[in-house]
Amino acid sequence: MTGSTLDPTKTALNHHHEEATVEAHHVEHPDFRILGIIVFLIAEGMIFLGLFIAYLTFRAVTPVWPPEGTPRLELLLPGINTIILISSSFVIHNADTAIKKNDVKGLRTWFGLTALMGAVFLVGQIYEYFHLEFGLKTNLFASTFYVLTGFHGLHVCFGLVLILAVLARSLKAEHYSSEHHFGVEAAEIYWHFVDVVWIFLFLLLYIL
Repeated sequence: MTGSTLDPTKTALNHHHEEATVEAHHVEHPDFRILGIIVFLIAEGMIFLGLFIAYLTFRAVTPVWPPEGTPRLELLLPGINTIILISSSFVIHNADTAIKKNDVKGLRTWFGLTALMGAVFLVGQIYEYFHLEFGLKTNLFASTFYVLTGFHGLHVCFGLVLILAVLARSLKAEHYSSEHHFGVEAAEIYWHFVDVVWIFLFLLLYIL
């Protein structure tokens, strides 16, 4: 019995050594994944910036903008869509807060609600496309409108894929925790990016 008894002091030292080893690993091999996401989004932002500059250039050199005969855009549906998308940023942040408290159920709830809000946004955008009185080739304004909103919609679709992937992985026991939640943070940062871009798009296309 004596030989099999664990020495509390030795056990504590071993535990301390393991913690020190893990900490040393993080110091020697820092996690740059979030930085990578940020750099990627900066690159995506440059693409959107180029599209915004092109739109503003077209507007500046065109005598009448939108060109004569272009039907006015309705504000009700895009306005509702904007409220939904902006609100979803606060919702997805609640998921990040939940997982940092080891609340996986909360993570699933808030991510699920964010996915639903993103899907509603896309459905609203598709509905608007079907009811617009101009097409892709009607004039320069119509072309830039579809390119800008369509490219943003593509990013929303990709954001939904990320969110659903996190939801699927959260079903695996202990996949996400307060210590390991890179996927949650990456999806949240990407979703915030999508929302901020839409605010600029909404102002450019519908308000200004």
